[in-house]
Amino acid sequence: MTHAIRFSKTGGPEVLQWEEVSVPAPGAGECQVRHKAVGLNYIDTYHRTGLYPLALPSGIGLEAAGVVEACGPGVAEFKPGDRVAYANGPIGAYAQLKNHPADRLVKIPDGISFEQAASMMLQGLTVQYLLRRLHLTPKSGDTVLWHAAAGGIGLIACQWARVLGVNLIGTVSSEEKAKLARENGAAHTIIYTKEDFQARVMEITGGKKVPIVYDAVGKDTFMKSLDCLQVRGLMVSFGNASGAVGPTDLGILAAKGSLYVTRPTLISYTGKRDELVAAAKELFDLVLAGKIKVTPRQSYPLKDAAQAHRDLEARKTTGSTVLVP
Repeated sequence: MTHAIRFSKTGGPEVLQWEEVSVPAPGAGECQVRHKAVGLNYIDTYHRTGLYPLALPSGIGLEAAGVVEACGPGVAEFKPGDRVAYANGPIGAYAQLKNHPADRLVKIPDGISFEQAASMMLQGLTVQYLLRRLHLTPKSGDTVLWHAAAGGIGLIACQWARVLGVNLIGTVSSEEKAKLARENGAAHTIIYTKEDFQARVMEITGGKKVPIVYDAVGKDTFMKSLDCLQVRGLMVSFGNASGAVGPTDLGILAAKGSLYVTRPTLISYTGKRDELVAAAKELFDLVLAGKIKVTPRQSYPLKDAAQAHRDLEARKTTGSTVLVP
């Protein structure tokens, strides 16, 4: 028997329970992975609260890194002993042991630890598609706005933007987080608890505004972010930390300059095996080259996942966080 975090009703962090579970032999096309580190992501709170509904009772978590212990029929790419990582599910990463589809796994290169891999798979692959693969991507010399720049995704974005020669304006909640974002490559920071971010974007850009806004905050920032965009600019809404944006009159996009809006997801950009492998390789190569540094800034025992959720939602964490089985 082994253990996992599960929940049988939606609600606050207290619904997360440390339970004994039985894990069968891996099925066809599956690998059984002994987790060494599990990634904590804001989307996990959406599953827990029911914002993104799951069939209950359910496991939770989308990202982990570990060692293959066994392979089911039809698996040729992996073998016991391989170091592997995954992101974006299937759900249930908050576990000591998990059977996972082999075509959703990638090998962890030498030089990258389990903790690093679990800190960057979901968040790093998200940054990869946001900066590199949307229909409008920033060019060297461009200035973009990125909300929550001191979070796990944000700190990777700050570094990746610097690699690309992109000037990233990052919004944060405190001077401590502003310093952290600048240390990781943000060209400018805005402390949104003290400053009007729209006014500051106008000031920083000399009234030119920005071609792209990246927003994982949602309800609290969406409308004002539209006013930060140039004509035909792109609003990238990829999260709902403050709540869902809700119904929006599309006429607003016309009135504010023929704006574009996208609501992308990682699975849409890594759904094909070749896309997943190529994206992970680009991320791993930048980390191995020292151009992007990713290490967990917080660590919790997996059985204390509820406390990790409390701290995440209270904005007490910065950068990436891992849960240790």
